[in-house]
Amino acid sequence: SLELSGDEATGANIVKVAIEAPLKQIALNAGLEPGVVANKVSELPAGHGLNAATGEYGDLFAQGIIDPAKVTRSALQNAASIAGLFLTTEAVVADKPEKAPAMPADPSGGMDF
Repeated sequence: SLELSGDEATGANIVKVAIEAPLKQIALNAGLEPGVVANKVSELPAGHGLNAATGEYGDLFAQGIIDPAKVTRSALQNAASIAGLFLTTEAVVADKPEKAPAMPADPSGGMDF
């Protein structure tokens, strides 16, 4: 196991949480407890996971559930690249949030007639 400390440990934890997020959302959408599913999948061998359509755990490739590894790897690399830019940039330009206009007053004066 790799021993990390300080910012490296923080960064590794952020990536770990981000990688688990899609699995947890799929579990939630399937009506399952996300934490239980994530824990169970972490104990399975590589290539095994949850088939949300059936609620069963097993070899995902054998069940026809194929994760496009290149897409997943590219998404993670792009996210890490953007995070790195934010960390090394002294200023970030963003849109200023607009205040929502006030709701119009009730024309009846708030009284039931």
